[in-house]
Amino acid sequence: MTLTEFFEQAVGLGDDTPPETRSWPIDNEQMIEYLEQYFRSQQRGSAAETTLQSKRSRLGQFLRHYDDLHGTAAIVSRITDVADQPEEIQRVTAVFDVLDEELESNDSKRRYRSDIDDLYSWLVDRGYGAFNPVRYDHEWDVAKRDNPALAPAQVGSLAAAAENIEERLIVLGLCAWGLRRSELATLHVENVELQTESPYLSFDTRKNGPGTVALIYGQDALADRISQLSDRQGWDGYLFPSPDARRDHVTGETLNRRFKSIATRADVRVRGELPTSKMGRRFWYSAYADAVEMVIERLQSVAHEQGSSDPMVVFRNYLSEEKRREYLRDAMYERLAEAFEDAATQ
Repeated sequence: MTLTEFFEQAVGLGDDTPPETRSWPIDNEQMIEYLEQYFRSQQRGSAAETTLQSKRSRLGQFLRHYDDLHGTAAIVSRITDVADQPEEIQRVTAVFDVLDEELESNDSKRRYRSDIDDLYSWLVDRGYGAFNPVRYDHEWDVAKRDNPALAPAQVGSLAAAAENIEERLIVLGLCAWGLRRSELATLHVENVELQTESPYLSFDTRKNGPGTVALIYGQDALADRISQLSDRQGWDGYLFPSPDARRDHVTGETLNRRFKSIATRADVRVRGELPTSKMGRRFWYSAYADAVEMVIERLQSVAHEQGSSDPMVVFRNYLSEEKRREYLRDAMYERLAEAFEDAATQ
């Protein structure tokens, strides 16, 4: 099994909610009509339905970031006059900067760029636009050596350097919950479910559709943040409200800057540079992989008792889904506590 298949099928700690019919994460009806026209033209070709669903998800993500950065998703109105081309190239490039930070691999980044390029080309070909603003400024065709992550001790240093509950929530959201910075920036009290045996966050829209995220560690800080904001007059439910009256919440880029500010204070560097928010998310994946190994190692003796050399047989075939979740949650809690609670002794 691939790592993703293992998480989602054997472990059962991936997104719990199955993909549903995709809806666009924008509220501009004219732009949605352009998109639906585009996909009707795609369906007349030979593209598989799963391919179109993935493309729909990537374009939706692009438009959501564009809307967050530039205040509108009406991209067609900005490509109708060639005099606007320099400014629009800069706006689209700014979205690519966000994708560069958010996406994990160059392959994924290239797929986004290809789909966005294709949409703009279609708009120009149909006469809806005068130019295509997509440029190939990012070196996504160059293979990177690897994707560095924060070490547990570095996460502990970041947690220790947090000066208030808001900063601690940034470190928790990225490193303990594995959220993307855009997801953390838009986190709303309606996404939070703490009054249950296994607290979680639920999202109507994530990169791959609706889903949930287990809150294995840090629930108290989240509850404290909600309590703190509840006392504010006119609070609209966002955990990171924007000081700018024109926005309901901060942007992912703002959180990334705050994350780097915490890292500066903590004197945390990765290969000589300040870590980005993405490195916190990579720590989560690394910790989760370690937790899986811990559980498998603990099942080794059980496998031997059953005459098997493979503890995965026990894990997959002889444990209920509830038990698998319980074992993995406990192991993951140990890994997170090791990092975050060490901060108290620094």
